[in-house]
Amino acid sequence: MNFDNSTCLYCQHTTDNLMIKICDLGVSTLFLFREQTYRGRCLVAYKDHVNEFHDLPRSEMHALMDDVARVTKAMKEALNAEKINIGAYADKLAHVHFHLVPKYVDGPDYGGTFTMNPQKTYLIDEEYNALIESIKKRL
Repeated sequence: MNFDNSTCLYCQHTTDNLMIKICDLGVSTLFLFREQTYRGRCLVAYKDHVNEFHDLPRSEMHALMDDVARVTKAMKEALNAEKINIGAYADKLAHVHFHLVPKYVDGPDYGGTFTMNPQKTYLIDEEYNALIESIKKRL
């Protein structure tokens, strides 16, 4: 499981332009996306640089999915979302991570696939902080 992490935004801690770190979890880190077309959209990134989910030891797979489940439950409660979509896309970014996307009946792309980065909705610091605190207190 040796992978080059010299350009990985998670390993190099260069996520600030895209995301805000919420907290560390059991085997991962939770982030809130700055782009908020999907209100409350988050990302869970595995703690170490691993390219493929199947490369994780079985115990780490289970622990990572426990982190994802814990966060989606907290998000659903905090955001009153109809559904939390979970996506694992890593064609260009070789680091195991999951997109957690709240969907709302009258919201964008309900019933379909979310757009990766529509660049339509950004918040002020107070709004980001309120979302983060609402999710964190339910973790």
